[in-house]
Amino acid sequence: MYMLTLMQAPDLYTSDADSLTHIIGSLMQLLELKNEKIYLHSHQVANYAVSTAAKMRLPRDEIERIRAASMLHDIGHLTVPNAVLAKMPYLSTREMSVFKNHCNAGSAMLENIPSCQELIPYIRYHHERFDGKGYPKRLKGVNIPLGARIIAVANYYDRFINPCTQHWVKTKEETVRELLNHSGTAFDPEVVRAFIESLG
Repeated sequence: MYMLTLMQAPDLYTSDADSLTHIIGSLMQLLELKNEKIYLHSHQVANYAVSTAAKMRLPRDEIERIRAASMLHDIGHLTVPNAVLAKMPYLSTREMSVFKNHCNAGSAMLENIPSCQELIPYIRYHHERFDGKGYPKRLKGVNIPLGARIIAVANYYDRFINPCTQHWVKTKEETVRELLNHSGTAFDPEVVRAFIESLG
């Protein structure tokens, strides 16, 4: 399959919707081979993020950008060794540094693909915090792109509801309570509010 991706690479440099769909499909296939749980997590995050964006009444084209970026938000995990992923969240300082780099690594994978340019900030900054204590750039508040703020909330929720390790399991009620507790610090209060409303 990797050879197939290489052979089809010229198609990636067009900017239409079909090209973006092809890119997402190819990268998600690689992610599924790497780690099926992260692959499934990416789909779930996209579902939550789209519902939140719709609840916030964002334009249709922006919702589509958020959907695409959500699907690819963890694509940088392709560069993280399986041994590190398997140890989450119990990582050494050095392993955590490798893990945190997945935001930049995922962005770098897309930087020469014209149809992905608008997705890059959402992918790069989805681990920033509303209070400026996140990574990789310690952006704060509205300096974090809205798409990234939405993905951050969806990502946090799904990590507990559909966890990659059994150590992270929480109920829906517990996770919603934690989101509310972190509203205004880790997460944008407006996004948290819209996310919870979208859960129904």
